[in-house]
Amino acid sequence: MAISVLVVIPLILAAQDPAILQIRVVEGEGAVYAIGSRATRGITVQITDETGAPVDAATVSFHLPEDGPSGSFAGGGKTEIATTRADGRAAAWGMQWNRSAGLMEIRVTANKGQTRAGIVCSQYLSASADAAAPRSRSGAGGGHKWLWIAVGVAGAAAAAVAGVAIAGKSGPAAPIGVQIGAPTIALGHP
Repeated sequence: MAISVLVVIPLILAAQDPAILQIRVVEGEGAVYAIGSRATRGITVQITDETGAPVDAATVSFHLPEDGPSGSFAGGGKTEIATTRADGRAAAWGMQWNRSAGLMEIRVTANKGQTRAGIVCSQYLSASADAAAPRSRSGAGGGHKWLWIAVGVAGAAAAAVAGVAIAGKSGPAAPIGVQIGAPTIALGHP
């Protein structure tokens, strides 16, 4: 009887591990820092399972590039390990950036039991003085995407009005239409 209990316990624990892990960068994607500065916000990720439920006690690894735009974590190394809380979130912050300007890709991996996932979080180290305050594309604003869409639509409308005005003076013209293409979805590095 004791043998069957020892065999059943590992099966129960293995059944609790998620089949799929999903990583979402909650804060830090697209942040810009001045070279030589310290990260005041860092990176926060949320780990969820195949149903979208937060995964507690998953191990998350944040790895800075070995060369080029990079830095080090508070302990002096290029890798920081964190464990997710009940809300599935884990964070790394307080990185000291080096003096190389440019795009920096921070690898984030998560595992729970035998299940693993990975993602890349892109940040930028800038040599300009206006990079003193970090900026991030994650948040309510979503960057300037909607501003550029509005500018494009307004430009297309102005072109259509101009075309109609010109066509009215020189005779009938072919109808002018505006076509907006399908969205493009780009996945990060594994």
